[in-house]
Amino acid sequence: MSQQHGRGHIAHCLGGALAGRDTVAVSGNRRLTGAGLADGARRLAAALSNLGVRRGHVVAVVAFNSIEYIELFLAVTYIGGIIAPLNYRWSFEEASQALELVQPTVFIFDGSYSSWALRLKESNSLTSVNLYLFLGNLCSISQAANFVSVEQIKRSSGGTTRAVEPVSAPNDVALICFTSGTTGRPKGVAISHTSLIIQSLAKIAIVGYGEDDIYLHTAPLCHIGGISSCLAILMAGGCHVLIPKFDAKSAFDAILEHRVTSFITVPAIMADLLSYARKQKILNHGMTVTKILNGGGGLSSELITGASHLFPNATIFSAYGMTEACSSLTFMVLTRPKIQEPKDQLGSSSEGVCVGKPAPHIEIQINRNGSNSSSSSPIGNILTRGLHTMSGYWVNNSIDTSDSVRNGWLDTGDIGWVDKTGNLWLMGRQKGRIKTGGENVYPEEVESVLSQHPGLAKAVVIGMPDSRLGEKIVACVSIRDGWNWVDARAVHKGEGREVSAQMLQDHCRTNKLSRFKVPRIYYQWSKPFPVTTTGKIRREQLKAEILASVKLHSNL
Repeated sequence: MSQQHGRGHIAHCLGGALAGRDTVAVSGNRRLTGAGLADGARRLAAALSNLGVRRGHVVAVVAFNSIEYIELFLAVTYIGGIIAPLNYRWSFEEASQALELVQPTVFIFDGSYSSWALRLKESNSLTSVNLYLFLGNLCSISQAANFVSVEQIKRSSGGTTRAVEPVSAPNDVALICFTSGTTGRPKGVAISHTSLIIQSLAKIAIVGYGEDDIYLHTAPLCHIGGISSCLAILMAGGCHVLIPKFDAKSAFDAILEHRVTSFITVPAIMADLLSYARKQKILNHGMTVTKILNGGGGLSSELITGASHLFPNATIFSAYGMTEACSSLTFMVLTRPKIQEPKDQLGSSSEGVCVGKPAPHIEIQINRNGSNSSSSSPIGNILTRGLHTMSGYWVNNSIDTSDSVRNGWLDTGDIGWVDKTGNLWLMGRQKGRIKTGGENVYPEEVESVLSQHPGLAKAVVIGMPDSRLGEKIVACVSIRDGWNWVDARAVHKGEGREVSAQMLQDHCRTNKLSRFKVPRIYYQWSKPFPVTTTGKIRREQLKAEILASVKLHSNL
């Protein structure tokens, strides 16, 4: 065990502030003390060890959020195992690809995914698995006789690992977190104990989490944002309120009942909260909330203003990051209590979207060599370096960094620049860049301008093949309720709540978007945009759908 001296381990949070807390986790009618969580995690660690889980073994889990999930996360890593959470929104086929990649020794599941376990067990397609365990109450599934529960093995463990120091897997790996990607198979990102600890400390320092916080789990524990914030609250000694998965009603009920002080969002979660509050005429449920951290995309000015009214005592932060960087790279304050309007610098411009300054331990560098930018342009590929970056991608039971890390610098895959005050401005994804008439156009920049039009609910910009320009810029727009789309052949009603291609082009020019960046083709999109399980637009799928359904021409 001497190898662990001087190294951090996420299970160290089981001591300190957490151990003395009366209530550290609430889920339904169940409440757990700090001592109870620590004892449960250690007993489960001992049970898994008795069943053959060894240092470096991968334990895959698919489940909704629960106290048992947090306990499992700590127990697996306590004995040097590597936990691999599967996205519960995946299809069985997508999950199978991820399982094939990581070759787990143990497969753990809750009642909603017993069918996955049965299919895997009966097909014997995943030969690496020698233990299937059920997370939760076995009485809730009809196939109870086929499986042993986590609670059963914990009760029969015969002791705890209290006298044993936590150990880490080879290369300090604690977690394999899967990236959704916009196409192709899931990629497993190997993340170390060190990365998880330092990123959790950054959230504690910047967001201000403490032992008085009551944190609502709005994000799933299979996503890096949910995992990182969970560990931050564990380290700070706060209290966890768990709902199986997010829905606005459950979230508001929990906020009111438990006097929640903090939670994290993505734009879709915030939009759902605001929509539900309007429909239900909720006015004062959010008075206890003091901290909201948004990630997974920027909040619009409309969402920021709505959130600051619904949660008037909250400081609302925004973070930019990625799974490969173990969550957040940069942070910025969107609003503080009693300030009801978004801060001026939060607006986007033709120079990108401001995403704030990096955390103190994070290095950011702009590499202009491979970005196809002019020599005088400050724009380039965003690179990052530090203890927060991933160990590498998990390939054939080993870590591969060949495609992502050069001389210690991780390529984020994003394009941007840093201003004189140290703020990072995001232009878009390297892979999403449109090359039109020899010029680079980043879809996110154009989308940001279009989204400011009051008649648009959402805009997605893609590049389509063009014999003269290489690619032409096409905007797919979703019209807001109460507005009408008017194409070039229709008669304008003159009622003032109309949107047309010409109006959108004029809007882009009024907002100083360069002429070559202004879409000339607009396509009204009347169904949900295709997205990944984390809400990212599947641009290639959208492009294929448009090509298959319509012959594009300029509607100006």
